[in-house]
Amino acid sequence: MILTDNKLDKEPRFLDASEEIDILKNSSSVDLFDQNGYHLTQAEQAFLVRNGYEAVERRHEDCMRYDWIISNKKSGAHINHCDLFERKGFGDCALDQLHAVAEDCNPMLYKLIYMKPKWGVDISIDFVSPKCAFEVFHYEWDTFEYEEVIEKKLEVEELVLRLNWDEVATDIWNLRDEWYHLDFFEQSKWRTDYFGISPEKFKHVIWDS
Repeated sequence: MILTDNKLDKEPRFLDASEEIDILKNSSSVDLFDQNGYHLTQAEQAFLVRNGYEAVERRHEDCMRYDWIISNKKSGAHINHCDLFERKGFGDCALDQLHAVAEDCNPMLYKLIYMKPKWGVDISIDFVSPKCAFEVFHYEWDTFEYEEVIEKKLEVEELVLRLNWDEVATDIWNLRDEWYHLDFFEQSKWRTDYFGISPEKFKHVIWDS
């Protein structure tokens, strides 16, 4: 497993106004607003390039997502996905622009105006063999505080890079009578107890008070 050089950006907000004003004026540009995740509406995507971020190139991937820990291993214990996420709020000229367009013709933009910035980590390690296939470790953790996510990121990195995951998978499979019958949240709690880390924390609503 290889730790990438990708990092989460400490700046919590888009600051520069978008040049794609027609998108902001379109009331459909805020359709499918994701109130607890990282999927970006078309209106949010309109601020990416102007604020120094890469445009979304693939239709099925509309997040500010970065590879975190990578591996080419395709048997036994392997990484299913391992990503860093961020969702920007708005400030300065970008916020002024949203207010102006919202008041003029697109009140749906108030959903963006009242968003809180959020960061998160997400890792899933699976196991496959002729005898079984199962999830060994899955950990999602979100926060509205940059310093908190950096601390959690380092904690998970230390755990993931330290362990022999084929050995861990064998041990967890031998303990399957303790967790196999549990539902999603109970299995998550069983695994975080097993690894000695705090419970998962995700899907927090991003509306600001």
